[in-house]
Amino acid sequence: MRNPAVAVAAAPLPTDAAAIVEELRALEELKCVAEARQARLTVALQTLRRSEGDDTGVHAEVALARRVSPYRGSQLLSLATVLDRELPCTKAAFEAGLISQWRAQIIARETGCLSLEHRMQVDEAIAGDPVELSQRGDKETAAMVQQHAARLDAAVLARRRRYAESARRVSIRPAPDSMVFLTALLPMATGIGVYASLKAHATTAVGIGEATSIGTAMADELVRRVTGLTKDLPPPVALGMAMTTDALLEHGDEPVWIDGYGPAPAEVGRALIADNLDAGAKVWLKRLFTRPETGELIAMDSRARLFPKALADFIGIRDRWCRTPWCDAPIRHRDHIKPHADGGETSAVNGQGLCEACNHAKQAAGWSSVTVPGPTHTVETTTPTGHRYRSRAPAA
Repeated sequence: MRNPAVAVAAAPLPTDAAAIVEELRALEELKCVAEARQARLTVALQTLRRSEGDDTGVHAEVALARRVSPYRGSQLLSLATVLDRELPCTKAAFEAGLISQWRAQIIARETGCLSLEHRMQVDEAIAGDPVELSQRGDKETAAMVQQHAARLDAAVLARRRRYAESARRVSIRPAPDSMVFLTALLPMATGIGVYASLKAHATTAVGIGEATSIGTAMADELVRRVTGLTKDLPPPVALGMAMTTDALLEHGDEPVWIDGYGPAPAEVGRALIADNLDAGAKVWLKRLFTRPETGELIAMDSRARLFPKALADFIGIRDRWCRTPWCDAPIRHRDHIKPHADGGETSAVNGQGLCEACNHAKQAAGWSSVTVPGPTHTVETTTPTGHRYRSRAPAA
C-alpha cells in the first residue's frame, strides 16, 4: 500500500491559480482532519492503557509518536480527553476539518474553569454552527467564549483570575542574533503600569535627545531598574559557557555554547568574558577534553549513588538539553540509564541529563533505556508498545 504522505508530496502541482487555492484549502482541511484523528487515537491509547491497569506514561508515548515535547504531549492528551467527553460540538467541527487543533484548544482552554453543564452550554453556543465557527478568527472565538462563560458563572472566572495572579512569573528563552526574550507574566493592571512607566521614561529620553529609539530606551531602563547597572555593564551572575581554546584565544571562530541559551558566535563569548573582567568579576575556567575524531567529551566515573557535582556538570555540558527526543527542556536530573538498583554505574556513559517530567515518565511500567555502543554517546529508549527512539549527544 502506497504511503499517503508520499503520494501527496509527489503529486504534480496545479498550473491554474484557482486550482492552487482550492488545493491549499483542501490540504488545510486534511491537516485538521488528521489532527482530529490523532486526538481520537490518543483517547483510544489511554483507554487501552487504563484497561491494562497503568496509564501513567500515555502522554510521553503520544509525545514521542507526534515528535513533540512531553509537556506538549500532556497538553494533547488533555485536549483529546476534553473533546471526547465534554465538547461534542467542537469535536464535530474539528473532525469535519472546519477548525484547527489550535482553535479547538482555545475553546477547551477558555472553558476549563466551568462546570460540565456550563461547559457544554458554551460548546453548543460557540460550535453548534460549525460553519460559522470556521469563519471566526482565534481572538474573536476566545472573546465569545469568555463572554458566554462570564454570563453563566462570573464567580468561577473571578477565582480563575485570582489563581492566575498567584502564578505570575518571569521566564527567559533564546532569540535570534544572540538575544533573549525576557518575559514577565503579571496581573493586567500591574503589567500595563510597568509598560506605561517604561514607555513614559523612554519617550522623555527620546524627546531630549538622550536616546534615538523608544524601544531601545525602554529596554535599557528596564535593565537599569532591575540590576542597578547600565546597559554596558553585565549583572554579576553565574554563566556557564563552553568554548574551544582557539576561540578563547582568538585563534579561531568556532561557536560557543551558553547554558540556557544555546550556540552563539565566538565573538559573543569573548565579549562576555571581557565585560565581566572589566567589571571586576571573577571568571573561572575549567578544562574539558574531547576525542579528536568525534568531538565527544571524554567520560568521567564515580562509585557514588548520586552523581557528584563535577560529573553532573560534565553530563550537563555534554547533553545541553533533556535527552528525550524532541523535549528540549532544561536538564534538571542526572539519570542512570541502567538503573543503579540493577547494577548501573554512576558514570558519564551510564548517565544522561533529563528534565524532571521525563525522568519520572521513564519509571512507568514498560519503559526501558540502554546505551548503544558507538563513537557518540547514544541512548535508545523503548516504550511499552515496543517502539524505539534514539537520542545522540551533540558534538562538543
